[in-house]
Amino acid sequence: MTTLTTDGATTKNPGATNSSCSACEARKRPMGSFDAFSFEDMAQITLDAIGDAVLVVDPDGKVIYLNQVAEAMTGWSSEQAIGRAVEQVFFIFDGTTRERAVSPGQRAIDEGKIVELALGSVLVRRDGSDLAIEDSAAPIHDSKGQVAGAVIVFHDASRSGSEIQKMSHHAQHDFLTGLPNRMLLMERLTQAVGMAHRHNKHIALLFLDLDHFKAINDTFGHSVGDHLLQEVATEISACVRTTDTVCRHGGDEFVVLLTEINERDDAVQIAEKLLARFQAPRMIDGHEFQVSLSIGISIYPENGLDADALMHHADTSMYTAKKGSRGNGNENGHDKHQ
Repeated sequence: MTTLTTDGATTKNPGATNSSCSACEARKRPMGSFDAFSFEDMAQITLDAIGDAVLVVDPDGKVIYLNQVAEAMTGWSSEQAIGRAVEQVFFIFDGTTRERAVSPGQRAIDEGKIVELALGSVLVRRDGSDLAIEDSAAPIHDSKGQVAGAVIVFHDASRSGSEIQKMSHHAQHDFLTGLPNRMLLMERLTQAVGMAHRHNKHIALLFLDLDHFKAINDTFGHSVGDHLLQEVATEISACVRTTDTVCRHGGDEFVVLLTEINERDDAVQIAEKLLARFQAPRMIDGHEFQVSLSIGISIYPENGLDADALMHHADTSMYTAKKGSRGNGNENGHDKHQ
Protein backbone atom coordinates (compact mmCIF):
# COMPACT_ATOMS: atom_id res chain seq x y z
CA MET A 1 0.00 0.00 0.00
CA THR A 2 1.22 3.52 -0.81
CA THR A 3 1.03 5.96 2.14
CA LEU A 4 1.56 9.70 2.42
CA THR A 5 4.25 10.87 4.84
CA THR A 6 4.18 14.17 6.72
CA ASP A 7 6.52 15.72 4.10
CA GLY A 8 4.26 14.71 1.21
CA ALA A 9 6.41 11.84 -0.13
CA THR A 10 4.92 8.45 -0.88
CA THR A 11 6.26 5.17 0.46
CA LYS A 12 5.36 1.53 0.16
CA ASN A 13 4.13 -0.36 3.19
CA PRO A 14 4.35 -4.03 2.37
CA GLY A 15 2.73 -5.04 5.69
CA ALA A 16 -0.51 -3.21 4.96
CA THR A 17 -3.50 -4.92 3.38
CA ASN A 18 -6.37 -3.69 1.28
CA SER A 19 -8.82 -4.49 4.09
CA SER A 20 -6.94 -2.42 6.64
CA CYS A 21 -6.80 0.45 4.20
CA SER A 22 -10.55 0.22 3.65
CA ALA A 23 -11.15 0.26 7.41
CA CYS A 24 -9.06 3.41 7.78
CA GLU A 25 -10.97 5.14 5.02
CA ALA A 26 -14.29 4.05 6.54
CA ARG A 27 -13.37 5.61 9.87
CA LYS A 28 -12.54 8.89 8.14
CA ARG A 29 -15.62 8.99 5.92
CA PRO A 30 -19.01 10.26 7.25
CA MET A 31 -21.81 7.73 6.96
CA GLY A 32 -25.28 7.64 5.44
CA SER A 33 -27.27 10.84 5.02
CA PHE A 34 -24.51 12.86 6.71
CA ASP A 35 -22.09 12.56 3.80
CA ALA A 36 -22.28 16.31 3.20
CA PHE A 37 -20.97 17.10 6.70
CA SER A 38 -17.38 17.06 7.89
CA PHE A 39 -16.45 15.47 11.20
CA GLU A 40 -16.20 18.95 12.72
CA ASP A 41 -19.70 19.78 11.46
CA MET A 42 -21.07 16.59 12.96
CA ALA A 43 -19.39 17.30 16.30
CA GLN A 44 -20.90 20.79 16.34
CA ILE A 45 -24.38 19.48 15.50
CA THR A 46 -24.12 16.80 18.16
CA LEU A 47 -22.97 19.15 20.91
CA ASP A 48 -25.71 21.64 20.11
CA ALA A 49 -28.33 18.88 20.11
CA ILE A 50 -27.68 17.56 23.63
CA GLY A 51 -29.60 19.00 26.56
CA ASP A 52 -26.59 19.80 28.76
CA ALA A 53 -24.35 22.83 28.52
CA VAL A 54 -20.83 22.11 27.27
CA LEU A 55 -17.88 24.47 27.78
CA VAL A 56 -14.31 23.68 26.75
CA VAL A 57 -11.16 25.36 28.05
CA ASP A 58 -7.53 25.14 26.96
CA PRO A 59 -4.65 24.27 29.34
CA ASP A 60 -4.36 27.95 30.33
CA GLY A 61 -8.00 28.08 31.40
CA LYS A 62 -9.18 30.12 28.41
CA VAL A 63 -12.58 29.37 26.89
CA ILE A 64 -12.31 27.84 23.41
CA TYR A 65 -15.85 26.50 22.91
CA LEU A 66 -19.45 26.79 24.17
CA ASN A 67 -22.44 24.94 22.81
CA GLN A 68 -25.81 26.66 22.45
CA VAL A 69 -27.09 25.50 25.85
CA ALA A 70 -23.96 26.86 27.53
CA GLU A 71 -24.49 30.19 25.77
CA ALA A 72 -28.06 30.36 27.05
CA MET A 73 -27.19 29.37 30.62
CA THR A 74 -24.15 31.63 31.04
CA GLY A 75 -25.55 34.52 29.05
CA TRP A 76 -22.34 34.67 26.99
CA SER A 77 -22.29 34.10 23.23
CA SER A 78 -19.40 32.14 21.75
CA GLU A 79 -18.03 35.25 20.09
CA GLN A 80 -18.00 37.09 23.42
CA ALA A 81 -16.69 34.20 25.52
CA ILE A 82 -13.94 32.60 23.43
CA GLY A 83 -10.51 33.71 24.56
CA ARG A 84 -11.69 34.88 27.97
CA ALA A 85 -10.63 33.31 31.27
CA VAL A 86 -13.12 30.62 32.26
CA GLU A 87 -13.75 32.39 35.60
CA GLN A 88 -15.27 35.30 33.70
CA VAL A 89 -17.69 33.17 31.73
CA PHE A 90 -18.25 30.38 34.23
CA PHE A 91 -18.21 32.17 37.60
CA ILE A 92 -19.51 29.86 40.32
CA PHE A 93 -19.82 29.96 44.10
CA ASP A 94 -21.03 27.76 46.94
CA GLY A 95 -24.74 28.37 47.48
CA THR A 96 -24.43 27.74 51.23
CA THR A 97 -21.24 29.57 52.18
CA ARG A 98 -21.36 32.07 49.28
CA GLU A 99 -17.64 31.47 48.81
CA ARG A 100 -16.19 31.46 45.30
CA ALA A 101 -15.56 27.97 43.93
CA VAL A 102 -12.53 26.83 41.98
CA SER A 103 -13.27 26.18 38.31
CA PRO A 104 -13.98 22.47 37.86
CA GLY A 105 -12.19 22.68 34.51
CA GLN A 106 -9.00 23.85 36.20
CA ARG A 107 -9.34 21.12 38.81
CA ALA A 108 -9.76 18.48 36.08
CA ILE A 109 -6.59 19.76 34.36
CA ASP A 110 -4.59 19.91 37.61
CA GLU A 111 -5.76 16.54 38.92
CA GLY A 112 -5.90 14.77 35.56
CA LYS A 113 -9.24 13.13 36.33
CA ILE A 114 -13.00 13.67 36.22
CA VAL A 115 -14.23 15.98 38.98
CA GLU A 116 -17.75 16.90 40.07
CA LEU A 117 -19.04 20.22 41.31
CA ALA A 118 -20.16 20.35 44.93
CA LEU A 119 -23.91 20.13 45.53
CA GLY A 120 -25.53 23.54 45.91
CA SER A 121 -23.21 25.31 43.48
CA VAL A 122 -24.50 28.47 41.85
CA LEU A 123 -23.55 30.01 38.49
CA VAL A 124 -23.53 33.78 38.16
CA ARG A 125 -24.84 34.55 34.68
CA ARG A 126 -23.58 37.50 32.64
CA ASP A 127 -26.57 39.63 33.65
CA GLY A 128 -25.80 39.03 37.35
CA SER A 129 -28.63 36.58 38.01
CA ASP A 130 -27.97 33.32 39.88
CA LEU A 131 -28.63 29.81 38.60
CA ALA A 132 -28.26 26.61 40.60
CA ILE A 133 -26.27 24.09 38.59
CA GLU A 134 -24.85 20.60 38.72
CA ASP A 135 -21.82 19.69 36.67
CA SER A 136 -18.72 17.62 36.09
CA ALA A 137 -15.47 18.28 34.27
CA ALA A 138 -13.00 15.97 32.58
CA PRO A 139 -9.51 16.54 31.21
CA ILE A 140 -8.97 16.36 27.44
CA HIS A 141 -5.86 14.49 26.25
CA ASP A 142 -4.15 14.83 22.90
CA SER A 143 -2.83 11.94 20.80
CA LYS A 144 0.34 11.84 22.90
CA GLY A 145 -1.58 11.58 26.14
CA GLN A 146 -0.83 15.12 27.22
CA VAL A 147 -3.55 17.25 28.82
CA ALA A 148 -4.85 19.61 26.15
CA GLY A 149 -7.62 21.25 28.16
CA ALA A 150 -10.85 20.28 29.88
CA VAL A 151 -14.54 19.96 29.08
CA ILE A 152 -17.15 21.14 31.57
CA VAL A 153 -20.66 19.70 31.27
CA PHE A 154 -23.37 21.32 33.39
CA HIS A 155 -27.15 21.70 33.64
CA ASP A 156 -29.83 23.64 35.50
CA ALA A 157 -30.26 22.07 38.96
CA SER A 158 -33.15 24.21 40.12
CA ARG A 159 -35.70 21.78 38.72
CA SER A 160 -33.85 18.70 39.93
CA GLY A 161 -33.56 20.30 43.36
CA SER A 162 -37.30 20.83 43.57
CA GLU A 163 -37.90 17.29 42.33
CA ILE A 164 -35.61 15.95 45.04
CA GLN A 165 -37.53 17.97 47.63
CA LYS A 166 -40.81 16.58 46.32
CA MET A 167 -39.50 13.03 46.43
CA SER A 168 -38.23 13.56 49.95
CA HIS A 169 -41.59 14.99 51.04
CA HIS A 170 -43.51 12.09 49.49
CA ALA A 171 -41.19 9.59 51.16
CA GLN A 172 -41.90 11.10 54.59
CA HIS A 173 -45.57 12.03 54.32
CA ASP A 174 -48.85 10.23 53.90
CA PHE A 175 -50.22 10.68 50.39
CA LEU A 176 -53.88 10.88 51.43
CA THR A 177 -53.74 13.27 54.39
CA GLY A 178 -50.41 15.03 53.85
CA LEU A 179 -49.44 14.23 57.45
CA PRO A 180 -46.00 12.91 58.41
CA ASN A 181 -45.84 9.13 58.02
CA ARG A 182 -44.47 6.59 60.46
CA MET A 183 -40.90 6.97 59.20
CA LEU A 184 -40.85 10.72 59.85
CA LEU A 185 -42.63 10.27 63.19
CA MET A 186 -40.00 7.82 64.43
CA GLU A 187 -37.25 10.20 63.36
CA ARG A 188 -38.84 13.09 65.24
CA LEU A 189 -39.68 10.90 68.24
CA THR A 190 -36.07 9.73 68.51
CA GLN A 191 -34.89 13.35 68.38
CA ALA A 192 -37.48 14.38 70.97
CA VAL A 193 -36.37 11.61 73.33
CA GLY A 194 -32.77 12.80 73.04
CA MET A 195 -33.77 16.40 73.75
CA ALA A 196 -35.99 15.38 76.68
CA HIS A 197 -33.16 13.33 78.17
CA ARG A 198 -30.66 16.20 77.92
CA HIS A 199 -33.03 18.83 79.34
CA ASN A 200 -34.86 16.60 81.83
CA LYS A 201 -38.23 17.11 80.10
CA HIS A 202 -41.25 14.91 79.46
CA ILE A 203 -42.79 14.01 76.12
CA ALA A 204 -46.00 12.13 75.35
CA LEU A 205 -47.43 9.96 72.60
CA LEU A 206 -51.13 9.67 71.91
CA PHE A 207 -52.09 6.63 69.82
CA LEU A 208 -55.52 7.18 68.21
CA ASP A 209 -57.77 4.70 66.47
CA LEU A 210 -61.09 5.45 64.75
CA ASP A 211 -63.79 3.19 66.10
CA HIS A 212 -65.77 1.17 63.53
CA PHE A 213 -63.98 2.75 60.57
CA LYS A 214 -64.11 -0.51 58.62
CA ALA A 215 -67.91 -0.55 58.87
CA ILE A 216 -68.08 3.03 57.60
CA ASN A 217 -65.70 2.20 54.75
CA ASP A 218 -67.64 -0.92 53.77
CA THR A 219 -71.04 0.75 54.02
CA PHE A 220 -70.40 4.09 52.34
CA GLY A 221 -67.41 3.25 50.13
CA HIS A 222 -63.71 4.03 50.07
CA SER A 223 -64.21 7.56 48.77
CA VAL A 224 -66.23 8.49 51.86
CA GLY A 225 -63.70 6.68 54.03
CA ASP A 226 -60.84 8.65 52.48
CA HIS A 227 -62.65 11.95 52.98
CA LEU A 228 -63.32 11.01 56.58
CA LEU A 229 -59.64 10.29 57.19
CA GLN A 230 -58.72 13.65 55.67
CA GLU A 231 -61.19 15.46 57.93
CA VAL A 232 -59.98 13.55 60.99
CA ALA A 233 -56.40 14.55 60.16
CA THR A 234 -57.45 18.21 60.01
CA GLU A 235 -59.40 17.98 63.28
CA ILE A 236 -56.53 16.34 65.18
CA SER A 237 -54.03 18.89 63.89
CA ALA A 238 -56.29 21.71 65.10
CA CYS A 239 -56.13 20.36 68.67
CA VAL A 240 -52.35 20.47 69.10
CA ARG A 241 -49.53 22.98 68.86
CA THR A 242 -47.66 23.60 65.62
CA THR A 243 -44.52 22.31 67.35
CA ASP A 244 -46.20 18.92 67.93
CA THR A 245 -46.37 16.20 65.29
CA VAL A 246 -49.54 14.54 64.01
CA CYS A 247 -48.83 11.36 62.05
CA ARG A 248 -51.00 8.98 60.10
CA HIS A 249 -49.62 5.69 61.32
CA GLY A 250 -51.57 3.66 58.80
CA GLY A 251 -55.15 2.72 58.02
CA ASP A 252 -57.39 4.42 60.59
CA GLU A 253 -54.61 4.96 63.15
CA PHE A 254 -53.02 8.29 64.01
CA VAL A 255 -50.23 9.19 66.43
CA VAL A 256 -49.65 12.55 68.10
CA LEU A 257 -46.20 13.45 69.48
CA LEU A 258 -46.40 16.09 72.23
CA THR A 259 -43.00 17.59 72.95
CA GLU A 260 -41.91 19.18 76.22
CA ILE A 261 -44.92 18.56 78.43
CA ASN A 262 -44.67 19.11 82.18
CA GLU A 263 -46.66 16.10 83.39
CA ARG A 264 -49.01 13.33 82.30
CA ASP A 265 -52.06 15.51 82.89
CA ASP A 266 -50.98 17.73 79.97
CA ALA A 267 -51.32 14.75 77.64
CA VAL A 268 -54.63 13.74 79.24
CA GLN A 269 -56.01 17.22 78.62
CA ILE A 270 -55.13 16.98 74.92
CA ALA A 271 -56.77 13.53 74.76
CA GLU A 272 -59.95 14.91 76.35
CA LYS A 273 -59.90 17.83 73.94
CA LEU A 274 -59.76 15.38 71.04
CA LEU A 275 -62.58 13.27 72.46
CA ALA A 276 -64.77 16.34 72.85
CA ARG A 277 -63.96 17.43 69.30
CA PHE A 278 -65.42 14.20 67.95
CA GLN A 279 -68.58 14.07 70.05
CA ALA A 280 -70.80 15.85 67.54
CA PRO A 281 -72.05 13.96 64.46
CA ARG A 282 -70.39 14.98 61.21
CA MET A 283 -71.43 15.08 57.59
CA ILE A 284 -69.16 13.48 54.98
CA ASP A 285 -70.24 13.51 51.33
CA GLY A 286 -73.89 13.82 52.30
CA HIS A 287 -73.74 11.05 54.93
CA GLU A 288 -74.08 11.82 58.62
CA PHE A 289 -72.52 9.55 61.22
CA GLN A 290 -70.87 9.58 64.60
CA VAL A 291 -67.11 9.16 64.72
CA SER A 292 -65.42 8.21 67.98
CA LEU A 293 -61.86 7.56 69.04
CA SER A 294 -59.92 5.16 71.21
CA ILE A 295 -56.76 6.79 72.60
CA GLY A 296 -53.73 5.29 74.30
CA ILE A 297 -51.11 7.43 76.06
CA SER A 298 -47.46 6.84 76.86
CA ILE A 299 -45.11 9.25 78.65
CA TYR A 300 -41.34 9.57 78.53
CA PRO A 301 -39.58 8.50 80.69
CA GLU A 302 -42.24 6.72 82.79
CA ASN A 303 -43.44 4.37 80.04
CA GLY A 304 -40.30 3.94 77.98
CA LEU A 305 -36.81 5.29 77.39
CA ASP A 306 -36.69 5.01 73.62
CA ALA A 307 -38.95 5.52 70.61
CA ASP A 308 -39.89 1.86 70.15
CA ALA A 309 -40.80 1.36 73.79
CA LEU A 310 -42.97 4.48 73.85
CA MET A 311 -44.76 3.46 70.66
CA HIS A 312 -45.40 -0.04 71.99
CA HIS A 313 -46.84 1.25 75.27
CA ALA A 314 -49.12 3.79 73.54
CA ASP A 315 -50.34 1.14 71.10
CA THR A 316 -51.03 -1.34 73.89
CA SER A 317 -52.84 1.31 75.93
CA MET A 318 -55.05 2.18 72.97
CA TYR A 319 -56.12 -1.44 72.47
CA THR A 320 -56.72 -1.81 76.20
CA ALA A 321 -59.03 1.20 76.04
CA LYS A 322 -60.86 -0.20 73.02
CA LYS A 323 -61.33 -3.65 74.57
CA GLY A 324 -62.35 -2.16 77.91
CA SER A 325 -65.19 -0.22 76.36
CA ARG A 326 -66.43 -3.28 74.50
CA GLY A 327 -66.34 -5.33 77.68
CA ASN A 328 -68.58 -2.72 79.25
CA GLY A 329 -71.08 -3.03 76.43
CA ASN A 330 -69.72 0.08 74.68
CA GLU A 331 -70.08 -1.39 71.21
CA ASN A 332 -71.48 1.80 69.67
CA GLY A 333 -68.10 3.49 69.64
CA HIS A 334 -68.31 5.90 72.55
CA ASP A 335 -65.17 8.01 73.00
CA LYS A 336 -62.68 6.81 75.56
CA HIS A 337 -59.01 6.87 76.42
CA GLN A 338 -56.59 4.87 78.56
